[in-house]
Amino acid sequence: MSEIAVPVGGKALNGPGKVLFGLTLLGIVLMIWRFAVGLGPSTGLSDGYPWGIWIAFDVVTGTALACGGYAMALLVYVMNRGKYHPLVRPAILTSALGYSIAALAIVVDVGRPWFIWRIPLSVDKWNHASALLEVALCVMAYVVVLWIEMSPAFIEKWKTQDTSLGNAARNVSGALDKALLWIIALGILLPTMHQSSLGTVIMLAGPRLHPLWHTAWLPLLFLLSCIAMGYAVVVMESTLASRGFGRAKEDKMLASLGGVIAYVLLAYVVLRIVDIVIHGKLGLVFQFDLYSWMFLLEMVLFLAPAFYLLAGRGKTRIGGMFRAALAIILAGSLYRFDAYLVAFNPGKGWSYFPSIPEMFITIGLVAAEILLYIVLVRRFPILGGAPKPLTATRRK
Repeated sequence: MSEIAVPVGGKALNGPGKVLFGLTLLGIVLMIWRFAVGLGPSTGLSDGYPWGIWIAFDVVTGTALACGGYAMALLVYVMNRGKYHPLVRPAILTSALGYSIAALAIVVDVGRPWFIWRIPLSVDKWNHASALLEVALCVMAYVVVLWIEMSPAFIEKWKTQDTSLGNAARNVSGALDKALLWIIALGILLPTMHQSSLGTVIMLAGPRLHPLWHTAWLPLLFLLSCIAMGYAVVVMESTLASRGFGRAKEDKMLASLGGVIAYVLLAYVVLRIVDIVIHGKLGLVFQFDLYSWMFLLEMVLFLAPAFYLLAGRGKTRIGGMFRAALAIILAGSLYRFDAYLVAFNPGKGWSYFPSIPEMFITIGLVAAEILLYIVLVRRFPILGGAPKPLTATRRK
């Protein structure tokens, strides 16, 4: 696999692209309607459930799925595993898009979004004991950091142009190269802080959160699971991109990554089980009610890919890697949904199910993210490796 990244080229709005564009437009129309009528008529939210899928999926789960850039930065720059460097730039793109969409989802979710600008600027009014403030500040900063990390891909293309934009790109290039090390360091610090703090936020629910999920170890569990989910998304993105755009395969590199993913998964599972045992919650696992079954399903989805990847460490076929990655994504997503919605009980008389507009706004946001990814990889040098060579049969 070549480290030289090149634009894929081609049309973004082909058949699937047009479908994604249509879903994006539908989401935009519904967002405008949501702002016109307010949260009450457009959502299933209530005083008992002040957050729904826009937070549980678009933010809490979505940012974890967007941790591929963070996970790869830990591996390449902290653990010094330079052989995985070709996976970094596509991972950063998925992270930048994922976090940007999550930030937009927050704007859609809050009651008075026109006051969001006050969060970073009203320093004198900060509640320094607030976990949610830390999440907000870190996410805002990390979105900026991710696009700065992504900027070399844009500059590489623009600086070849004999235009004012090309001149600006050439002038910025040198300074950016010098600053990038510090930007990368910040890009490792910020998600470490806010991903753990997402666990802190739901930990504050106290007795309203079922004991199988409520623990003082929630920040560490959220952090470990997001790293595993980040690696899983890298595997899925790389696999789908190589197939969808006809790029050179990265199968050996991804198979090697499988061992890393397995140890992260096992660390999470061991920590989760130890917490349940030492805090006397083991009996709750075998009550076989809704919460017990959800917990057991989580454990199966975490453990199955871990054992599979360990059994074929470094030799796992890409189809198996893809299925393992899918299981990890489902496991981490289910854990977050359970913690923020299923296992959260605000008391009698409260219930929540997302409204049709809520669901289609979420679908529109996801469609926009995928569409933007396609547009950017077609126009800018993000994916490494040349297209697969034509076989003799195909040349004919």
